[in-house]
Amino acid sequence: MKIPIETVKEVRSRTNVGIADCNKALLEVGGDVEKAVEFLKQRGAAIAEAKKDATATEGIVDAYIHHTRRVGALVELNCETDFVARTPEFKDLAHDLAMQIAAAAPQFVTGEEIPPEAEAETDPQTVCLLNQPFIKDPTRTVQEIIAETVAKVGENIKVRRFARFELGVDH
Repeated sequence: MKIPIETVKEVRSRTNVGIADCNKALLEVGGDVEKAVEFLKQRGAAIAEAKKDATATEGIVDAYIHHTRRVGALVELNCETDFVARTPEFKDLAHDLAMQIAAAAPQFVTGEEIPPEAEAETDPQTVCLLNQPFIKDPTRTVQEIIAETVAKVGENIKVRRFARFELGVDH
């Protein structure tokens, strides 16, 4: 079966996965774009799940300063090798996460960090970075964006820590 290049490009634009992988996914599901997109999402989640326990000690620190110069954020993003830390995908993810932190003001990386006495009145989707809707695509969570990048680069990626600064506000 020959998949038209326009169909492959559509899947690529919706998933940001490589053209060869998009073509393979379309072949796997008989040319159906929606099924191919879902297939690639599941594949990315499976890769991220398999990589989640790999040690991530390399990485970068990235910063975002809002154009008003009143809000800024730093994020430490880790991966397994310095090679991946230098890739555009990894650097872009780090910058997007710093922007997310500046915009959405999370308090924790994951829900596991919420103190037990605060669990009842705390909404993890609001205060936990990984549970927040991604500011560039609110239909997906930050965790899903990270999993997508894990699938692209083939390494575990972890947000180790972050800090958010707002002029005149003490945290």
